[in-house]
Amino acid sequence: MAVALPAVVEELLNEMAAAMRECARIPDDHLLSLKFVFGSSAVQALDLVDRQSITLISSPSGRRVYQVIGSSGKTYTCLASCHYCSCPAFAFSVLRKSDSLLCKHLLAVYLSQVMRTCQQLSVSDKQLTDILMEKK
Repeated sequence: MAVALPAVVEELLNEMAAAMRECARIPDDHLLSLKFVFGSSAVQALDLVDRQSITLISSPSGRRVYQVIGSSGKTYTCLASCHYCSCPAFAFSVLRKSDSLLCKHLLAVYLSQVMRTCQQLSVSDKQLTDILMEKK
C-alpha cells in the first residue's frame, strides 16, 4: 500500500506538473508556494534538480529506487513509493520530530519527476538488491 503525501503537497506537485506540460516552466506562484510549504528545503531541492543529482534506478522485476547525490557529495537512497530517504535529516526531522514533511532529497525526487529531469539507469535485480543493502 502506497503512503499518500499530504493533500496540499499532492495538489501543488500536480499543478506544477500541469504547468510544465503547458509551458515547460514552473510559474513563480508555484515556486513561492513550494517555498512556503517546505521552507529552505525547497531551494536546496531545486538546486539538486538543477545539478541533475537525481537518478531513477530500475530493475527488470519492476522495482524502482532513486539515488540522490546530496550537496555534501554523499549518495542517499529514496523510495518514492513510501516517501522514505536514507539521510539523517529524514530520520530526525521527518520521522522523529515530525517538523518537516520531506527532506530535501525526497523533495528533489518529486520535483525531478515533475520537471522530467531525472536521470535513468537500468540494473539487474541483483545489482538493485546490492544498492538497497548498500553493498558496493
